[in-house]
Amino acid sequence: MTVSISGTGGVTFADNSVQATAATGFGFKNRIINGAMVIDQRNAGASVTPTNGSYALDRWSGLLTQASKYTIQQNAGSVTPPVGFSNYLGITSSSAYSVVASDYFSILQKIEGFNSADLGWGTASAQAVTLSFWVRSSLTGTFGGAFTNATTNRSYPFTYTISAANTWEQKTVTIAGDTTGTWVGATNGSGILVVLGLGTGATFSGTAGAWAAGNFFSATGANSVVGTSGATFYITGVQLEKGSTATAFDYRPYGTELALCQRYYWKTFASATAPAQNISSGNIVFVGGINGDVNTKVGSYPCPVTMRADPTVVTFNPFAANANWRVPATSTDVAPTITPYTQSIQFVMATTTNSCAHGQLTASAEL
Repeated sequence: MTVSISGTGGVTFADNSVQATAATGFGFKNRIINGAMVIDQRNAGASVTPTNGSYALDRWSGLLTQASKYTIQQNAGSVTPPVGFSNYLGITSSSAYSVVASDYFSILQKIEGFNSADLGWGTASAQAVTLSFWVRSSLTGTFGGAFTNATTNRSYPFTYTISAANTWEQKTVTIAGDTTGTWVGATNGSGILVVLGLGTGATFSGTAGAWAAGNFFSATGANSVVGTSGATFYITGVQLEKGSTATAFDYRPYGTELALCQRYYWKTFASATAPAQNISSGNIVFVGGINGDVNTKVGSYPCPVTMRADPTVVTFNPFAANANWRVPATSTDVAPTITPYTQSIQFVMATTTNSCAHGQLTASAEL
C-alpha cells in the first residue's frame, strides 16, 4: 500500500482517498466524550430530575439554580435521531418557570485538562475550536451557550438559531481561542467547560461572540426552555475539535467510548442496570483471609481503566436495602472498609465465618 503525504494536501491513500489537513482525523479529534449520547451508566435510559452538578448521561451534568424545572433522559420522547445516530440526550421542561436575573439552567460537559492543553488557551498561541451538534426543539428562535474556564472568570457566550420546531438541525459554532485568562494545562483538572443554556438570567448572560472577564453560561437574549411547560430540547452528535472547520462526527467504537467514560465513572452492575440496592446482577464475590485470620476478608477489585483521580465509592447490598455487603452463609450484612485508588478498589471486611461476601459498588472521579 502506498501513501502520499503532503503538508498542504494532506494524506493520499492508494485508493485515492484523502485525509485533508483541515481535519484532525488521527487521534482524539473530538474532545467531547459521549457526544453521541450512547452511554448512560447511571440511569440506563430512565428519566431523572437533576440537581445542580449531578450527572445524567455519562459526562453530561445539569447546571441549575432551582430544582425540578426540567428532566433529562436518554432518547426522551422516542423520536427518530438524525441519520447516523442511535441516541440523543432529551430535556423536557417540567413547568412554565419565569427565569429571574440570578437563575441559570444548563447542561454541560467539563473537558479534562489533559484533553485540552494542546489548544494553548491563556497563551498567545491559543487555537480556535469548532463546536458542532444536532439539535431538535419544540421551540424556535435564538438559543445560547458558553465556553468557560474552571474558575469561571473567563467566558465566551455564543448563540445559534433553531429555525423549525421539532426538526433536527445541525449547528456549528467557531470561536477564537482565549489568549488571556487562567486555563488548566496538562493536568487532570477541568480544562474547558462547554455549556448549553436552557434558560439563563441577566446576571449569567453575556454578549455573544467575544471573550469576557466574567461568569456567563449563555448569551443575552437567548430563549428559555424552562419557560414553557412541556418544551423539549434534544441534542446529539456533539463534537468539539481544533480548528475553524466542522468535520464529520468522530464515531468511536462503543468499547472505546465506554472506556473514556469509565475514567470518570463506572459501576459493577450490568450495563443495562441502573445502580440500586436489592439487585443481584453484577455481584462482586470477595474471599480470603489475612495473617491466618479466616474471619477477616481482604481483597481488591480492579478499575476497568485508570481513573482521573482516586474515586468516591458508593457500596450497594444486592440482597437488602442498605449499603453493606452480604455474607450469604450467615445471612448477615457487614460494612466494608473501602480504600479507593485510581487503578483498584481495596477493601477489608470483618466476618464471623470463613465464607465469601457479596457486594456491588459505583466509583466516581468526575470533574
